[in-house]
Amino acid sequence: MLVTLQNTTKKLCVIGDPVLHSRSPLLQNAMISEFGLDYIYLCQHVPRGESAQWLACAKYSGYAGFNATMPHKEALMPLMDELDDLARLCGAVNTVCIREGRTIGYNTDGGGFLRALDDLGVIPAGKQVMLLGSGGAAKAVAAALVGAGAAITVCNRTIAKAEALGAMAPHRMTPADFRSETLRAVAARSQLLINCTSLGMEGAAAQFKDLSFLEALPQGAAVCDAIYAPAETLLLRRARELGHPTMNGMGMLLHQAILALEHFTGQCLDRERAKAAAMATLERV
Repeated sequence: MLVTLQNTTKKLCVIGDPVLHSRSPLLQNAMISEFGLDYIYLCQHVPRGESAQWLACAKYSGYAGFNATMPHKEALMPLMDELDDLARLCGAVNTVCIREGRTIGYNTDGGGFLRALDDLGVIPAGKQVMLLGSGGAAKAVAAALVGAGAAITVCNRTIAKAEALGAMAPHRMTPADFRSETLRAVAARSQLLINCTSLGMEGAAAQFKDLSFLEALPQGAAVCDAIYAPAETLLLRRARELGHPTMNGMGMLLHQAILALEHFTGQCLDRERAKAAAMATLERV
């Protein structure tokens, strides 16, 4: 991977606290190199509570934009001059473009997920979706799915959090609890199941204790997991064994990065070429 620096090179970065774990610089610089774009993508630690200070610094320093991870996604919302619909709906910004001193906030997580679904051959319009979890990833995915015409049942251990997420679009979202009987009942009427909890994540102690709800899914229902490490969680393995199409979180990770770079550059990129460049870099790490 080679990124050439010139006097005209525009700066991009990811901010967070912590941020050194981020794969964004690897992904973005791989794609920048692949397409010969005059950009460089860096990693910038910005402490919690200093989003506004960073924004002023980014403008002054001539940044073309930046990505944001925790804990800045929600803090950036009121600081933007303009917000896209997905960012406004899910209440979080993960991509900021700076143009002529104005800031435009986007959320590419939901759009990235829809692109990954497209790769799987799944069209969400008109589908009943079973969404597990109510955190940041779930909000972004739910916002995108609502915009794409899906109806969602949000299943969460704390019903109040499922209700809070459902309030985002009450005409298309229904809250539910996480009891085994509830999960089986919701699964039986769903054509798409998405896990946005940390259950099954590499390094996490918590796992699904009961996956029998997968047996209630209609034939052909797709099962997606926002987790990409491990590449196949227990949830996905069991779903695959039952004959369901499956998808892990790597597609969402790659597509949200591609979408962010398209916002930064104002260019439509060849997605397959971008994914191939990004994956080749990740495989070398």
